[in-house]
Amino acid sequence: MTIIHNDAQVVRELTATYAEIRRQPRMWRETAAALRARRDEMSAFLAPRLADPSLRIVLAGAGTSAFAGDVIAPALRSALGRRVDAVATTDIVASPAAVFAEDLPTLLISFARSGNSPESTAATELANQFLTEVSHVVITCDLEGELAHAHADAPTSLVVGMPEETNDSGFAMTSSFTSMVLACLLLFEGERNGIVDALSGEAERLFALDEQIGALLDRRIERVVYLGAGSLTGLAQESALKLLELTAGTVVGLFDSPLGFRHGPKAVVDDATLIVVYRSDDAYTAQYDDDIVTELQGIAPGRVVRIGGAGYGSPTDYPLPAIDGLPDAYRGLVAVVFAQLLALHASVKAGCTPDNPFPGGTVNRVVQGVTVYPHPRSEDARA
Repeated sequence: MTIIHNDAQVVRELTATYAEIRRQPRMWRETAAALRARRDEMSAFLAPRLADPSLRIVLAGAGTSAFAGDVIAPALRSALGRRVDAVATTDIVASPAAVFAEDLPTLLISFARSGNSPESTAATELANQFLTEVSHVVITCDLEGELAHAHADAPTSLVVGMPEETNDSGFAMTSSFTSMVLACLLLFEGERNGIVDALSGEAERLFALDEQIGALLDRRIERVVYLGAGSLTGLAQESALKLLELTAGTVVGLFDSPLGFRHGPKAVVDDATLIVVYRSDDAYTAQYDDDIVTELQGIAPGRVVRIGGAGYGSPTDYPLPAIDGLPDAYRGLVAVVFAQLLALHASVKAGCTPDNPFPGGTVNRVVQGVTVYPHPRSEDARA
């Protein structure tokens, strides 16, 4: 798509990316309804596997889909009281012997917008090769993709399709990311009363602050740092990637944890840096979030944004009152809307086309140019 308008609001409304960001509340409701309709089938698949106390759950994907696992893993470890690891498919494909060093019963959960990235099917094939007992859950936005087709009829696989509209046509993953995260949480934890409506309502409230969010870029901003702990570290990484993607790298996105940021990375803060802190709902963890906000406000006044919490009277605080008390993995679905809108504003300000920030094809919507090499270890060589 070629942008011919200079007005930022007109540009946003002309882009598929903006529409995909805005329709997330509806996608969440449709995702919840889809899982509700298959609850018995999904429970029958999961129950015997979860009954094994030695089961290892691995959450896998590439890029944004990998960060979905990073957001979910801490929440599932807490909810299920068992081992849950987030491992990128790119790490599985590059070093399968290291990822699957322990031959444990494994449930591999693969996240994929299209399922056509080379690593998607390769990761599941390597799991089958290295592990004696492995089952698969494929959470995908494209039931016609290669990954979904590879597992559609397998007795040890469960394919969970997202609403068709979550298969974002824009370059950056937005509704696909949040819908897949929500689907996985609901798959294992069930649907709490009113949770999806609460998330949707709070996201709509953030949409109403769109111009206020864009105004954070009125001064010169060359980099944005996102900070978060636990599930919110993965969310910070996804937020940084959105900025890099939609601005074609002209605005740098960085991420860290609030405590980790002090150990060297804080050196990046200067007059052209904006810092966004995702505040945990856990009262203990939030102490560290608030400490780093206070410290950074002394270094970068007016350029420190806090997402979540009750609000502290600062114009750069964005409380999320309707979802206070929810685990951070759920609250992150709303918090990342802030990052998506900020990245969209930054994209327009940088003169990029949000739906295709890389018209020369140097970076693609579905990764290209990856050669997947056969691994020398065969099934017969399994220890």
